[in-house]
Amino acid sequence: MKEKLKIAILGLGSRGLDVYAANIPKFADKMELVAVADLRRERVEEARRLYGIAGENCFSSAEEMLEAERMADAMFICTQDRDHVKHAQAALEKGYHLLLEKPVSADAEECRALLETARRCKRRVCVCHVLRYTPFYGKIKEMIEQGAVGRVLSLQAREDVGYFHQAHSFVRGNWRNSDETSPMILAKCCHDMDLIVWLTGASCKSLSSFGTLSHFTKEHAPQGAAARCTEGCAAKKECPYDAEKIYISDHKTGVRFTDGWPVNTVVGHPTEESVREALENGPYGRCVYHCDNNVVDHQVVNMQLEQDITVTFSMCAFSARCDRYIKVMGTLGELEGYLSENKIAYTSFGGEKQIIDLTKQTADFGGHAGGDTRMLGQFADYILTGARSSSITDLEMSLESHYMALAAEESRKNGGVAVHLV
Repeated sequence: MKEKLKIAILGLGSRGLDVYAANIPKFADKMELVAVADLRRERVEEARRLYGIAGENCFSSAEEMLEAERMADAMFICTQDRDHVKHAQAALEKGYHLLLEKPVSADAEECRALLETARRCKRRVCVCHVLRYTPFYGKIKEMIEQGAVGRVLSLQAREDVGYFHQAHSFVRGNWRNSDETSPMILAKCCHDMDLIVWLTGASCKSLSSFGTLSHFTKEHAPQGAAARCTEGCAAKKECPYDAEKIYISDHKTGVRFTDGWPVNTVVGHPTEESVREALENGPYGRCVYHCDNNVVDHQVVNMQLEQDITVTFSMCAFSARCDRYIKVMGTLGELEGYLSENKIAYTSFGGEKQIIDLTKQTADFGGHAGGDTRMLGQFADYILTGARSSSITDLEMSLESHYMALAAEESRKNGGVAVHLV
């Protein structure tokens, strides 16, 4: 076993710097951060200062880092969606193992090409399906495997995106336009496609999907709406999507109450003054009805899996909170629950309902319901020793979720026609 895994991070956004770099020190016995790269000099300098990175290992671009001699055992690829494959291929050729942010690519051929590169280079690539690592889904997986519900025959899942999250990421933000990034069903819900396959142990045979961009368009702008929320908008008072509400005054998301997500993606280390300036000049101050977004704001997918399992999945922007719900129905019982509550209701047929309260088993639910830190630790073990937990999502496994999401988008764009995968 190697003494410690050396890590390089490519891309210092909210995932690369605020999540991965910040959590690597928790595993100081397993790994250390030795190199970083980002186009923003201030983010590189912050990482250098916080984590004691040598100046020669601080790079101003992906290309600069990838042209240099290999300086670490593994690289975390945390760049934008359309750059993942080219950066990952170059890193593999250099000899890095990879922790790769999802989605891998919106192009199925690119996905297959990357898999071939990983095999040829004999490197391990894990994709960041962090929900697999949460206590919530881990317990559901364990109970299914132990036969708690008998033979699984139906699964219902729902992602409540949250009205402010939709506005932030998929109307104003980086994932608003599929021509620049990925379809929303892939960018947001490849997690869910992955969970469906993982929990059931069955591949998707065929699916159909419906969904549209129904609300965040200029046709639905209220009377008097301004191009920016900071420009005397006449509809401001009644609008829940008002940027000043979301990023300044809201008690959960506003800078007056938090310096975390989502306001820290508007401005690094936000203050009320700096956030106001960003809203006046940047993308996050735009009216949600006057943006260049084209991704859906609600979508449903119906799936036929192997073993006669049927699945329904729904993703919707119009919810008060960001959450995920699941119900697993088998021949002997059922399981259901909300991720945010970390409680699972289990009923065996003919028996009493039991509540499994995961908050009594652990207090670590930070970062994707506890998934972020657990993923880092298990990734380190996998690269160092080959010890592979059931949660590890290598590239080949991950791509099944991508093919499902891309098929769902194909179906949606063609009026819900069935698409056959296997």
